Amino acid sequence: MVNPQWLKSFATLAELGNFTRTADRLGLTQAAVSQHVKHLEAEFGPLLVRRPRAIELTPAGQALLTYCREVECAARHLRSRLDDADDECGEITLITPGSIGLYLCPILLDMQKANPAMVVQHRFAPDREVLEGVLQNRFELGLVTLRPDDPRLAATPFTQEPLELVVPAGEDVHKWEDLKRIGYIDHPDGEAMSTRLLSRRFPGNPGVQSLPCRGCTNQISLILEYVARGLGFTIIPQYARQAFASQAAIRVVDCGPPVVDTLWLIHRAEWPLSARAQRAVALLRERVDAPRARAFGGERVLQRAGA
Repeated sequence: MVNPQWLKSFATLAELGNFTRTADRLGLTQAAVSQHVKHLEAEFGPLLVRRPRAIELTPAGQALLTYCREVECAARHLRSRLDDADDECGEITLITPGSIGLYLCPILLDMQKANPAMVVQHRFAPDREVLEGVLQNRFELGLVTLRPDDPRLAATPFTQEPLELVVPAGEDVHKWEDLKRIGYIDHPDGEAMSTRLLSRRFPGNPGVQSLPCRGCTNQISLILEYVARGLGFTIIPQYARQAFASQAAIRVVDCGPPVVDTLWLIHRAEWPLSARAQRAVALLRERVDAPRARAFGGERVLQRAGA
């Protein structure tokens, strides 16, 4: 490992272009700065071309200066990660399913905009990848649809998310034949979600497999684009529908008592959350709980088995 003080002397010298000013800034003697440079040149070869009133970096010197900047950047990143007491700077790392992610991401970006020293890292992923990401410490926070039983993870209820039957704005659904006429927009979780919701609304139905499929996509943010263009209906989690920009082009059909998934907030159980993560969780809960309380006040919900 290269001596950090040697690197600091070299980087400062490259910035100021003068041994005397470098020594003054660092509180060293000029001889000490020269000695640091000599040590580096003994290891990496000529780094400087010394001229009467300035210095010029050799290609090796330029490479070493780039390395100095990378080391300083890594050091700042490390200090940020270790400074858990500061809730206004550092990385907020979150991994979630796509539906709730569409809803939460703008909230986190608003938080970052108000706190420029923060960096938001947010990934959309299914439950399995969420669990792996948190267990491998690549993400501090995660959301899953089934409560994990791994003792290394702490899990608390975060919110409830109902499934919705969404149709083009000009359509309505009263019977199974209406769905057959409109047609179905499929997605990777479509069959499972449709089975759960439509079995409540239309008992004994033959299943969405019997309906004409008008389109399919694996991008959750695009599913409702099909519906908005009048191409078919779909079953989708409520947060994905709420995040859709063209609300006037779609409508939600009342299917009676909601079919609801509980979303669980997870993090490593062995150590506490950083201050910035705690702040993010508090904000997200505040922004999520208010509309949930209005939507579910006094209603009976049908929760997903095992949630």
